[in-house]
Amino acid sequence: MSETKLPGAVRLRVAPSPTGDPHVGTAYMAMFDLAFARREGGRFLLRIEDTDRARLHAGSEQQIYDTLHWLGLSWDEGPDIGGPCAPYRQSERLETYRPYADRLLAQGHAYRCWCSPERLTRMREEQTRRKQPPGYDRLCLGKTEEERAALPGFSPTPVLRMRIPDDVQTAFDDLIAGRIDAPVPDDQVILKADGFPTYHLAVVVDDHLMGITHVVRGQEWISSTPKHLLLYRWLGWRPPRFAHMPLLRDEHKAKISKRRNPWARLTWFREEGYLPEALVNFLALQGYPPILEADGTEREVFTFEEFAERFAWDKVNPAGSIFNLAKLDWLNGVWIRRLELGEFTSRLLPFLEADGILPGHPSLGELGRLKAIAGLIQTRMAKLTEAGDLVGPFFVGDDAVEIADDARAQLDAQAPVVLDAAIRALGDIDDHAVGVLGSESAWTAARIEADLRAAIVTGLGVKPKVAFGPLRTAISGRRISPPLFESMEILGKTSTLARLAALRATV
Repeated sequence: MSETKLPGAVRLRVAPSPTGDPHVGTAYMAMFDLAFARREGGRFLLRIEDTDRARLHAGSEQQIYDTLHWLGLSWDEGPDIGGPCAPYRQSERLETYRPYADRLLAQGHAYRCWCSPERLTRMREEQTRRKQPPGYDRLCLGKTEEERAALPGFSPTPVLRMRIPDDVQTAFDDLIAGRIDAPVPDDQVILKADGFPTYHLAVVVDDHLMGITHVVRGQEWISSTPKHLLLYRWLGWRPPRFAHMPLLRDEHKAKISKRRNPWARLTWFREEGYLPEALVNFLALQGYPPILEADGTEREVFTFEEFAERFAWDKVNPAGSIFNLAKLDWLNGVWIRRLELGEFTSRLLPFLEADGILPGHPSLGELGRLKAIAGLIQTRMAKLTEAGDLVGPFFVGDDAVEIADDARAQLDAQAPVVLDAAIRALGDIDDHAVGVLGSESAWTAARIEADLRAAIVTGLGVKPKVAFGPLRTAISGRRISPPLFESMEILGKTSTLARLAALRATV
C-alpha cells in the first residue's frame, strides 16, 4: 500500500484506544492534526488501536466517533467510512504485522524472550531496590528455547523483543521542540505471547502502510520515538515527521488523568453543558497563541476555520498551559451569546429534557414559550446545564413553584405590603386584545414595570434596589432569575397573580 500514491498532500491520523471514555487529549491531538491537514490540502485519518484486548471497553469506540463528530473534527478515512488503507481497526489487521516481526527476527533486530511475568516482576523489583535504571536484562538474548528452559522463570510461549544496538541514535528533530535527545530505550516487546503486536510495532507498520507523513502526539511519547525510528530504519522505510504536543496539565501542573480529573473525560464537557465550538477554541489555546489582529491586539475567541487557516508548527508553545476551567467557562459564555436565538433554544432542549422540565417531544406551545425565555437568559449563562434553574419555573403549575431557602430568607417585614401593592397594580392591567384590528393587550413588560414602579417605589417609598425582591421570589422561587417584568409577560396575568397570591399567603 505504501508504494501506491495515496490521496492528500499530507496525511495525518489520530489513533485512540477504545479502553473507556475518550480522553480529552484525543480531541486535542485530533484538532491539531485536522488543522494542519486542512491547511495543506491533506487527509485526516481515524484509526482505532484495539490490540490491548484486556483493556477494551464496550461502547468506547462509538463514543470516540460521537464525541469527535460533536466537536466537528471529522475524518476523511476511518473504520466507519472506509478508505484506500482499510481496515482502520488494528484488530482486523493482525495478519499485517506478523511478517514484519518475522523479518526483524530473521535480520537479528529482534529475539525471542521466554521470561515469565513473575520473573520480570522480580527483575524490576530488584532493579528498583538497587536503584538501577529499569529495562530488560537480556537473559534470553542469544539462547535457544532449550537453553532458556533450563533456567528459572521460563514461559513456553515467548514474546518478541527489539534488540537495541549499543550505539542507538536517540536524538531526532521535532517540529515543535526542535532537536530532542531522548532517553536510551530498552529491548521493547513488539509481539506479545498471544500474537498481538504491541503499540510500538503496530503504530510503525500502520503509519507506513497508511502513508502517514506527520505524527502528532503528546510529549510523553518522546521516549518511544528512538524505538520507532529504529523500526523504520530496519524495515527500510522513510519515517514521518514528528510533532510532540505540550501536555494538558491540571492546576497542580500534573498531566491530566481520568483517575484524578473528571474533566479528562471528553464526554464530561458535553454532559456539563459546554458548546463544542468553545471547547475547540479552548483546546487550541492550550498550545497555540491567540489571533494577532492587524492593530496588534490579541483575539482569544476564534473558530476552528480561523485556527486552521493560520496554523504553523513553529507557533505551537512546547511548554503548553494550565487547563483553566474558569477560562473555559468564560469562553463558553461568549460562544453561547454568539448563537442565533433559535439555535440556542435547540441546544437547551436535551438538558431540559434530562432535567424533566420538558418532555422528549415538546408541543409547539412549549417550544414557543421556551424560545421567549431563552431570549431572556442567553446573556446570563456560562453553561447549558444552568438552564434548568432558570427555565424550570416557567413550566410548573402556579401552585408548584418551590421557594428556595435563600430566596425566602431575604423576605423582610415589607414583603406582605409589597406583594399586596403588586397584586392591586397588576390586577388593573387589561390583558385582553380587542378584535383583529383593535388594540393589543396591555400586558407587556414595559406596562408591568411602569405600574409596579408607580405602586411600590413611588407609592410605598421602597428603594428600587429591594423593591422587587419579593416579586422575583414569587414568580421564580429563586433569588436570581430571568428579568422580572419580561418573565411576568411570558407567564401571563393569571399565572403572575396566582404566584404572587401564593407567596403572600405564606408571609
